[in-house]
Amino acid sequence: MSWRPRSRRLAILGLFALLVLISIEGAAQVRKRLDPEKSTPDVADLRYGPFARNALDLWKAPHRPGHSGPAPVVVFFHGGGFVGGDKKSVPAWLVDRCLAEGISVASASYRLSTEAPFPAPMLDGARAIQFLRLKAVDLGIDPGRIAACGNSAGAGIALWVGFHDDLADPRNDDPVLRQSSRLACMGVVSAQTSYDPRFIKQLIGGRAHEHVALKPLFGVTSPAESDTPRIHRLYEEASPLNHVSSDDPPVILFYSEPNAPLSPAARSGEGIHHPRFGAALKAMLDPLGVECILRHNDDYRGQEHPEQAMYHDLVAFFAKHLQ
Repeated sequence: MSWRPRSRRLAILGLFALLVLISIEGAAQVRKRLDPEKSTPDVADLRYGPFARNALDLWKAPHRPGHSGPAPVVVFFHGGGFVGGDKKSVPAWLVDRCLAEGISVASASYRLSTEAPFPAPMLDGARAIQFLRLKAVDLGIDPGRIAACGNSAGAGIALWVGFHDDLADPRNDDPVLRQSSRLACMGVVSAQTSYDPRFIKQLIGGRAHEHVALKPLFGVTSPAESDTPRIHRLYEEASPLNHVSSDDPPVILFYSEPNAPLSPAARSGEGIHHPRFGAALKAMLDPLGVECILRHNDDYRGQEHPEQAMYHDLVAFFAKHLQ
């Protein structure tokens, strides 16, 4: 237990969360959190679990001529290094473009690592999927067509849920947890496919493995604790690429960092959004026959609006696999 008074500790954690949020999401993502043009959700602050941050917003796709029955849904998980952010950061473009394709959108908050370390954030992500599946009829969504999306930490949650074995527990007293957690597909931005610092050091190089969000994710409070068998098992369990199998859903990944080696002068944590994370996942999925599309800035070079092209490709991927 820390010796600091509670108020001082909370102040330090608050500052830490802000620094990580800026580091992970960058200025563009922070602006998106404050997006004033996003439409009002049809259902706001819907409780999907027992914890304070277990809440989601839902935008329902309008009825389209020639299409009957419930709509598919994309569930968005926000970034922020597992220490910041909330469901309000879902980009307006994702909501608008999905709705135009007849796809509903949900955006879920989850417990942060400063409150409850791994596996809490990932299990909250799975529970949000299970809750929507349980309430599908009431919410007008198709329980068989649920996809996950996210950026940075939220992307990691989406991948972890999508690749993990089904978390349904048929004998659980909680009807939510009796539901399947499986997904139809995943589309993510700036995803870490592993949270194992040992693997990150080898894969990315530089000092990416020193990112300030990693120790809080696993509740590590001292250097000695980070090199124990218990923590090593958590590293491995938290990493989405350790759960892949041939029956996994298709995935598309986008990266904006340069697809190049890190500079010898790279700062601590730099490279945490490197495209090599996606390449490592694709190298595992391709031999299994699981569709894995990897995109980064070089793929959109020369286009007048590369960011818009990325948005188009992401929603087109959802439309293909959900329609």
